[in-house]
Amino acid sequence: FKSLHLAPQPPKAWILVTGVAYYSPSLTAEYDEDSPGGDFDFFSNLVTKWEAAARLPGDSTRQVVVRSGVVLGRGGGAIGHMLLPFRLGLGGPIGSGNQFFPWIHIQDLAGILTHALEVNHVQGILNGVAPASTTTNAEFAQALGTALGRPAFIPLPATVVRAVFGRERAIMLLEGQKVVPRRTLATGYQYSFPELGAALKEIVA
Repeated sequence: FKSLHLAPQPPKAWILVTGVAYYSPSLTAEYDEDSPGGDFDFFSNLVTKWEAAARLPGDSTRQVVVRSGVVLGRGGGAIGHMLLPFRLGLGGPIGSGNQFFPWIHIQDLAGILTHALEVNHVQGILNGVAPASTTTNAEFAQALGTALGRPAFIPLPATVVRAVFGRERAIMLLEGQKVVPRRTLATGYQYSFPELGAALKEIVA
């Protein structure tokens, strides 16, 4: 990073993608780009150190950090792990299902990155989540079941989640974060898939 800063022609823009794990898992709090975070658990601490390590010194380069939610798209990723049980009618919410599930369609994540590169006034933190990412896990499960034409009511018990994923990951899956893209919208980015139903319909088509 130091060599980039000292280069004869430093880059005009520097875009970093991290995650909404920066924000503390919570069933009640709402986070925007100005919300504090970073020292609540392993993952928030990791993202904080990641962002600090990747920051270029000085102000000769415009810098943007995109904190991504769960990326939804075809051919793998989060959806790739979910499709089989949901297609078999075995899908459902994780734990209580009341935890928030911050998501974004892969086309919009790519769009936000392009927007950040091309629009000169964009800088600082952007939340890479859909405007409707205040969806709960239960609502997400129901929407995915609807998109596939399958029931989605079999819950994955919290005790199983903790046993399979371990304490740190279980906290993320069972508590989640309610994240809103306030600054992302204020910069003028227009989402292709702001609503979950349309996003999932396009992915599983």
